[in-house]
Amino acid sequence: MHNALLVLMLLVTLALGGCGYNTLQSTDEQITASWAEVLNQYQRRADLIPNLVNVVKGFAAQEKEVLLGVTNARSKVGNIQATPELINDPEAFARFQSVQGELSSALARLLVVAENYPQLKSDANFRDLQAQLEGTENRITVARNRYIKAVQEYNVTVRSFPSNLTARMFGFQLKPSFTVENEKELSIPPKVEFN
Repeated sequence: MHNALLVLMLLVTLALGGCGYNTLQSTDEQITASWAEVLNQYQRRADLIPNLVNVVKGFAAQEKEVLLGVTNARSKVGNIQATPELINDPEAFARFQSVQGELSSALARLLVVAENYPQLKSDANFRDLQAQLEGTENRITVARNRYIKAVQEYNVTVRSFPSNLTARMFGFQLKPSFTVENEKELSIPPKVEFN
């Protein structure tokens, strides 16, 4: 009887070692850390925007529509509660991704407007803010790529046997990843015309 109990405990220990629970925990934590870095970089960008808008406003007061667009887009971003739980709610995640895309578009329009003002482009404050914004956009890209990789690793674990049984047992669900909104448009080659 004692030997049978010992063999049973050994089998349970071996089974638990290969069940994937620890892998699920570590990959879930990696997603949380990666997501925190994404939010950190988006917050850095949001913090730069008021300064950028104020510098542009001084030179391009007649571009109120573009300036309002940036301000409104930043406000929408601020209205979304960017918490770690956001990655567990696909609809909230999609809304977050959408408003961040709106803000990116508004910033791009602002930088295009700045091209029309040589004095603005030569202003040291504007150049510094523009460089910081470009650096932040690069950091956002890196952080998003790390998050995408962490989600991929986690989702593979959730879907692979035998860890999928453990995931199901403990309620681990697939996590959303960043997507491209205009995926069909990306397949259309750009038209290049020389006048």
